[in-house]
Amino acid sequence: MTLRNLLLPSLSIVAVAAFADLAQAQVKIACVSELSGPGATVGINFRNGANLAIDEINAAGGLLGQKIEMNCADSQTNPGVARGLVQKALDANPYAVLGPVYSGSIKVTAQLTSESGVTNVIGGEAAELTQMGLKTLIRTSFGQQISMPKLAAYMADDLKAKNVAVIWVNNDFGKGGRDGITKELKARGVTISADISTEAAQVDFAADVAKLKQAEVDAVFIYLHEEESARILKEIQKQGIKKPLIGETTLLNQKVIELAGDAANGVRGHVGLTADAPIPSIEAYRHKFMAKYNYVPDHNSMKGYLGIYTIKAGTQKMGKLDPKGLTAALKGLSVKAADEPGMLMDVSIDQNGDLDRIGFLAEVQNGTTVITKTLPALKP
Repeated sequence: MTLRNLLLPSLSIVAVAAFADLAQAQVKIACVSELSGPGATVGINFRNGANLAIDEINAAGGLLGQKIEMNCADSQTNPGVARGLVQKALDANPYAVLGPVYSGSIKVTAQLTSESGVTNVIGGEAAELTQMGLKTLIRTSFGQQISMPKLAAYMADDLKAKNVAVIWVNNDFGKGGRDGITKELKARGVTISADISTEAAQVDFAADVAKLKQAEVDAVFIYLHEEESARILKEIQKQGIKKPLIGETTLLNQKVIELAGDAANGVRGHVGLTADAPIPSIEAYRHKFMAKYNYVPDHNSMKGYLGIYTIKAGTQKMGKLDPKGLTAALKGLSVKAADEPGMLMDVSIDQNGDLDRIGFLAEVQNGTTVITKTLPALKP
């Protein structure tokens, strides 16, 4: 018997257990997230944010008067496991599917949700996800096609960088970011003087940083997952590199700051979601999350929270619980935070499932993310 045959029965048992209670729920939301493996920090935050939103909505009377129930199955940060769990989730006829977060997993699960017609609210940021022609994907954060032009403009115009090193993780998330930033920098006349690939769950970055140290660059763009980001920041500090360190939301993540310590100070970049934004609705969210979980939320927890409120917004637009109509209700939807504080910021969703809303430039100062500039939505 093959290892695959041995594993499949246990996967089925886990999936059945995870989604069995959904059959009794009034509004069934199936969640598949990275609760163990390299993406555990990401997935647990995503789930926690979603659970906070569900608690709030249920306490206020539910979704159109119906209670929401969500069970979250563990993909183990494995695309194959994620695909099996999403199929099991769909077998239970959920109202919507939340997750996964990792882009590589979404690439192999999105076909299933698209074919089923069930809305799939995702945490992934790879640009290609909403460009594959699949019908039911809705983002909770900016795709790379939105964030990379802003970062490239910052490095070229504000930092006046002429030569940049790009350090990226060799998976779907990292490749998309690397390709996006490279294209945008070259369009602005900036040379990529060092292109350094790393691996997911990598522990030792000494050799990579040694390559960086030998390169003649004006700035360093870092696009890794949270724990790897913290490790490379420590190694950069250890080897005495003083160049500007630029990244996206992941690099300025609260978990990175906690793990990297003072090595994170000075990191700058674009953040589409941050619990440090000086916006009343986000400040209220941060307070509620910390009261429930006793730690500072990151952008992944905000993705989960927003995912549930996005489902709520689409449902309220329809005025009924219609799982087959939810995606259509969400595409083209604009929501004001004044009308729905759970959306945290004014947001519009386009026909691909991509978002338009404000973003931020930020810098880590003394262990805290400080917003230095608010960037407007593309379409006011």
